Amino acid sequence: MGEREVLHIRGRVLTGPDDGDVRDELWVIDGRISYDRPTGTRDAVTVDGWVLPGLVDAHCHVGLGQQGAVDAATAEKQALTDRDAGTLLLRDAGSPSDTRWVDDREDLPRIIRAGRHIARTRRYIRDFAWEIEPEDLVAYVRQEARRGDGWVKLVGDWIDREAGDLTACWPRGAVEAAIAAAHEEGARVTAHCFAEDSLRDLVEAGIDCIEHATGLTDDTIPLFAERGVAVVPTLVNIATFPQLAAPADAKFPRWADHMRRLHARRYDTVRSAYDAGIPVFAGTDAGGSLAHGLIPDEVAELVRAGLPPTAALSAATWGAREWLGRPSLTEGASADLVVLPSDPREDVRVLAAPRRAVLRGRVVG
Repeated sequence: MGEREVLHIRGRVLTGPDDGDVRDELWVIDGRISYDRPTGTRDAVTVDGWVLPGLVDAHCHVGLGQQGAVDAATAEKQALTDRDAGTLLLRDAGSPSDTRWVDDREDLPRIIRAGRHIARTRRYIRDFAWEIEPEDLVAYVRQEARRGDGWVKLVGDWIDREAGDLTACWPRGAVEAAIAAAHEEGARVTAHCFAEDSLRDLVEAGIDCIEHATGLTDDTIPLFAERGVAVVPTLVNIATFPQLAAPADAKFPRWADHMRRLHARRYDTVRSAYDAGIPVFAGTDAGGSLAHGLIPDEVAELVRAGLPPTAALSAATWGAREWLGRPSLTEGASADLVVLPSDPREDVRVLAAPRRAVLRGRVVG
């Protein structure tokens, strides 16, 4: 065998959340991870540090801006911002843009798409979603299941201007049929939900995940745990609720008060979900009005909510990758990883300052 250049990473390789999941070094050969020193090669580059799988943002929106779809240059900037923060796998939870071209770029994060949001007519942000009525929900779910990468995204609740508050968007029968149709297409279903009212119907209808989930209560938490329904709290987004509520005090006081109450108990909600055994994953809701590259902040928020540091890390690394069906730091896997200057289990804030990022075996940051 001829001499090949390889990347040698030494220090502490965290292959999983347990104390026994630590290796001293790994090699990257032809873009893939190996734990065996290759013969007949030389080390082109040696990097020292603490190694984690590339971070995961389980709720973001590449190709989405405040006015809807954005051009390719803006989408590229969004993806690069995530990559430079060490976020190398994105679950795009709804976008009106076609971002398939990203898959051809070896320097951009991997994306798992959910197609475009599916919302009730005039019950979501303008130009973000397909806006339809319940009788068309199954057809649109099948369409987006075929366009996505194994996920479909519904808007489960939003402000009802007649009621002056958050209300559920879909009748129970419509979501039952829609979720069954998505599962027939081989796709999982998630839904945007802020409030309490839509959760039971969605979970009992067989939904796989809820985004935000600020409306979880002592009544619905056991149901989520029993059914294994995951939540992606997006705490960096929930932090904006008071700013969203302030301008609505005069016109929609019930909605504004509701949003403040959901915000006030956000940490208790997340900790109660975690304590009950509900799978919790890290996502930011980047895109629209929120900046990309915030997964380190989200992990810190999960710790602030009361998750143990290793659990918060897993929500953005090992656990998130397993949930999404993507490998971590396993033998032969694509080398998608971050190298940190110190132990993230001691202080998760170190995620904000990665020493190196390696994507598809190439140092990209």
